[in-house]
Amino acid sequence: MIERLRRLALAFAVVPLMGVLPASAVTVNYDCRACESGTRFYQSRELSLAWTGAANVHLYQDLLQAVRGAASHGLDPADYHLALLEAADPRQADLDLDEVATDAYLTLAAHLLSGRLNPVTIEPDWTAARRGRDLVAYLQAALGNDAVAESLEALAPDQPGYQALRDALARYEGLADEGGWPGINPGLTLHPGDRGPRVAQLRARLEASGDLAPLVQPSDPALPAADPEFFDPALDAAVRAFQHRASLDPDGNVGPQTLAQLNASPNQRIAQIRANLERWRWLPEDLGRRHIRVNIADFSLEARNDGVVEQQHDVIVGRLYRRTPVFSASMTYFVINPWWETPPSLAARDKLPAFRADPGAVTRLGFQVIDRTGTLVDPATIDWATIPATNFPYRLRQSPGPLNALGEVKFMFPNPHNVYLHDTPTRGLFSQTRRDFSSGCVRVRDPLALAEWVAAETPGLTPARLQSIAAGNDETRLSLARAIPVHILYWTAVPDPESGIRFVNDVYDRDSVLIAALDSPPPPME
Repeated sequence: MIERLRRLALAFAVVPLMGVLPASAVTVNYDCRACESGTRFYQSRELSLAWTGAANVHLYQDLLQAVRGAASHGLDPADYHLALLEAADPRQADLDLDEVATDAYLTLAAHLLSGRLNPVTIEPDWTAARRGRDLVAYLQAALGNDAVAESLEALAPDQPGYQALRDALARYEGLADEGGWPGINPGLTLHPGDRGPRVAQLRARLEASGDLAPLVQPSDPALPAADPEFFDPALDAAVRAFQHRASLDPDGNVGPQTLAQLNASPNQRIAQIRANLERWRWLPEDLGRRHIRVNIADFSLEARNDGVVEQQHDVIVGRLYRRTPVFSASMTYFVINPWWETPPSLAARDKLPAFRADPGAVTRLGFQVIDRTGTLVDPATIDWATIPATNFPYRLRQSPGPLNALGEVKFMFPNPHNVYLHDTPTRGLFSQTRRDFSSGCVRVRDPLALAEWVAAETPGLTPARLQSIAAGNDETRLSLARAIPVHILYWTAVPDPESGIRFVNDVYDRDSVLIAALDSPPPPME
């Protein structure tokens, strides 16, 4: 076999080997996905077989184990030629089977390392650098060290959040195997104090998932029996806790949104976990020693240092029709008491209608109007009803102060989306559980506390100095000694210290597209 490969290489010079060489003893038809890498692999080892033949059987078996184990990462073992590998006999030296095994390893390795899908096909704004490695050299080393399965496992993200999702995947697969939990029939909103068969269904659903202790009948026959159809305080508390974990209003009422979350089956949750495992695989190896993570779907921000969450903040994200994009960038400075340079699109789309309805709002809200020559224009001289939205002729900027759209602080990390973190004058919106109210930027609760965290490693930017600057009214730009990575992400399944994992409302309906792509045949790697 090896001599035949050498003769073929001499005859065809440098010919792509994967899927092209004539068949060996057993003809195998398969969809080659890592063809280019596979060709380099065989050329680098002078065309010797890696997986088949008596001396290589143990390596083949290790690969088979790893391919089966791909399911624990939310990946489908069938995508890595599982049926072919299980049906074949690796004891005989076989070129075709060897190629299949190599393609399986390289494809699974690439998917564990940087995702099964290109994130840009799902999130067009994606900018974070994906993890990369010379997988041909990596495979050669794994074979030399008899560490095939271990080497593949080592390529998965080494992050607690990823492992928590894997643990949850195993748990929900077990629940699915056991038949899941009972559903709740559609109907009118259920309220605490209600009574009826749908309340009993609600109780059974929460008991099945461990969110509610089973109803215990009183031991004293003189006492009234506990009624499973009564929406009692214990059931109310369980519903509120469930709603809180799902980022829904924790009002205890089971309306359409809460009902949809309760009726999500274990198989639906498995699909949701798979989607979020894939999002983890898209991220870079190093998120930054000190970095900021925003989870759009959870309306939350974490300031992390060496893996420890040092601060947590509620955030407000973009509306459904002005969605906050998913991307990563580096924060280099922040501004206290910022002027707001109103983006032209918002000036024409939002401010012009407001000024037409109330011309006095221009001055009352602290806006300056600047024409195309850079000259300040007295707003009292402008007939806003005659100003066109298309080709809007003015630049608007809002002075610092309590009504400024950016509030006290804005945090700058240059990016093509013109999205950043900032304060807001409408802080009452933070009392809402679902907080998709912005025009795309991320509004932060308690921004001065975040500013103190951001500035902690920049000499001279003490909390006292920041407070002093904020007490004034002058715009002050403060540069950071070290840039801080900012990751604007979208996760709908997140680690939870109490339940292990919690599912949050898919506010932008992004899971369905990703799940459909994961369920489709994987694209070629090259």
